[in-house]
Amino acid sequence: MNTRATLIRTALICISTAASVLAHAQIHLRAFQPVQPLCRANRATAISAVLENRGDHTATVRLVLDLPPGIHLVRGAAHSAITIRDADESPVEWTVRADAPGSYRLSLRASAEQPENGVNRSLWDTLQITVQFLPAVPIRKLSYIPEPKPAKTDLMVGALACPLWESDRPEMWSNILKHPERTPALGFYGQESPEVADWETKWAVEHGISFFVYCWYRNGQGGPVKQHFGSAIHQALFHSRFRNSIKYAIMWENQARGVAGVSDEQDLMHNLFPFWMQNYFTDPNYQKIDNRPVLYIYRPEFLVQDLGSVENVKAAFGKMRQQCKDAGFSGLYILGEYRGLDPAQFKLDAELRLDGTFPYCLSAPDRATPEQIIKSQIDYDHQAAALGILPKIVTVSQAWSGWNDEGPLWKIPPTGYAELLRQAKRAVVAEPSGSLSSRMLLLDNWNEWGEGHYIAPYREYGFGYLDAVRQVFAPTSPAPADLLPEDIGRGPYDSAFRAAQKRDADLHSLGSRKTLKPGGDEAGLVGWWSFDEPLDSPVAQDDSGHRLGAVIRHLHRAPGIHGNAIVCDGGCALVGNSPLLSPNPTEGITVECWVKTDRSGQHNNWILNRVLSGGVSTGYRLGLLEDHPCFEVPQTDWSHHLTAKSILPLGVWVHLAGTFDGSTMRIYMNGVEEGTMERKGLIKPNDFNLCIGNFTEAHTAHYSGLLDEVKLYNRALTPKEIEAHYRQYAGLTGR
Repeated sequence: MNTRATLIRTALICISTAASVLAHAQIHLRAFQPVQPLCRANRATAISAVLENRGDHTATVRLVLDLPPGIHLVRGAAHSAITIRDADESPVEWTVRADAPGSYRLSLRASAEQPENGVNRSLWDTLQITVQFLPAVPIRKLSYIPEPKPAKTDLMVGALACPLWESDRPEMWSNILKHPERTPALGFYGQESPEVADWETKWAVEHGISFFVYCWYRNGQGGPVKQHFGSAIHQALFHSRFRNSIKYAIMWENQARGVAGVSDEQDLMHNLFPFWMQNYFTDPNYQKIDNRPVLYIYRPEFLVQDLGSVENVKAAFGKMRQQCKDAGFSGLYILGEYRGLDPAQFKLDAELRLDGTFPYCLSAPDRATPEQIIKSQIDYDHQAAALGILPKIVTVSQAWSGWNDEGPLWKIPPTGYAELLRQAKRAVVAEPSGSLSSRMLLLDNWNEWGEGHYIAPYREYGFGYLDAVRQVFAPTSPAPADLLPEDIGRGPYDSAFRAAQKRDADLHSLGSRKTLKPGGDEAGLVGWWSFDEPLDSPVAQDDSGHRLGAVIRHLHRAPGIHGNAIVCDGGCALVGNSPLLSPNPTEGITVECWVKTDRSGQHNNWILNRVLSGGVSTGYRLGLLEDHPCFEVPQTDWSHHLTAKSILPLGVWVHLAGTFDGSTMRIYMNGVEEGTMERKGLIKPNDFNLCIGNFTEAHTAHYSGLLDEVKLYNRALTPKEIEAHYRQYAGLTGR
């Protein structure tokens, strides 16, 4: 399989995008999308789809590709047939060409013949996509990106920037894989590349954006400064050719208590602040206004606890400003993030001697119309300004989804965004003349792809948002060429992501092999992860025969209650989303496992989990709350935590089980019922992965200890069955 086909096949292994199911044939049609991030008119464009056979028999699927007027098929057949073996998948690709720029609706239909009552019945499913083709540009081979030509603006326009896209963190793109329309123009890039920084600088300044405000994450307090996600500045921007074309600032993301803040004033003044001064403030390209560096702080109120009092924070800010003066600056502007309207918070920020506030993002009603979005944001600006307590920097937000689509979900298209910008500009101009708030405006967000707010060029609207920024703030500047990397023979910048996805695809294929151990055909058993593979196996097979193998992430094996176990210390075993993981709502559910830990003090630590933001009233999970086993099947947000009466014993193997029969939840420890809770109603399904050993991948809320013999049933086991499962290995609990 060639590299392109591999990427097509692997990009959606764990997360389906707009997946459709031919239920009886067990064929899934998914990932119907362009291969390139953005398309151009009069240029050959590859369109791909992935078909997956989840059944136990080979299937033949017929495909029909429907193209609208103006789109022509260059390569591939509009009508074709694909044969897919059981538990396999097949990529399909076509090449098309658009006569002119614009948005076009493409449709793909799939059918499979299914015997039913002695008659073959044809089952059809359809996926449709809208593909935007940008204006035609001739392909040239250039030695490098052309120098940016900054647009001139009357206001300082900045964009908040999210630096989470490092090559060694491919999991950060997981929510974008569910939303291929969000695919950035640079693909699933590694932000540490100086060339990536140069593209972003060129696109930003040519549309009127003169500075970025990077989220800045500290990793550990009380000692020399260490960072999370620092590569966007230190590896990319600082080594980019166009670094002198744009200003930048940092927003201190200090919300992670005990990790991202400061331990005391000495830590602030002797570790953190000197690091900022040496690396950023003295840099000629750092944002300075009135000869003052600008520091943005995400949670300034957290410093009251970190430093002990409001007076201590105020004094520390005074020392920071004085050190800036001692270094030759006129002082230091300190801005604090706040997106509410509580006068008490504004008064606290004023007491801390902040120079102003800014919202990182703004909200809108769920599924809001463009008119509602514009009104809610402009109303907020007016109400915050009317309080008159502290200057507020106007921020304009383009969309929101949350990392797991927890919402509220809303997005304004580029035409509505331009109107929002016009009204926001009037709000800035109305601020007191000469004030900081009358001279600058922030755009939310340049590249927060995961949370769903972004204005950098991407698949759905191309350069639409940036064009709106230029039209409003730099109307007299000529329109830029809006080049893409492929226009000049540059890129790609996602080779690390491609390699990671290929590895995942290979592991997915390995984990999808059918394995059935004795006892795997027990009534209602959906998944069984015994971890009895070789110690170095990168997957945990599903011994129930349902092909729900788990990919091992940063875990190793050790002797278990029976065979091998996994050692949970921050990693996880990840089972890809499957309809089987959402149990039959009329039959209930059982989760069970064996655990052994020597660590006390485990609270909000999860052994297995399928409850996440975006589905907090769905799914199920098993974990520990204040060392007590806990079973949850939420009905409303985060509801129905059933906690065992007893604390989990340390140093011995313990059997845990949680059951739900449609009306009552029960939790068991070593075969004995430890608690019940009434819960009437169905289990709401979701499309999340099943995370074993952790809350989710690479999360801090992980269970610590050994974990073995994890089982999932689509029915509630009886108390006698639970006791029998405990008795099976009860004699080995002291091992």
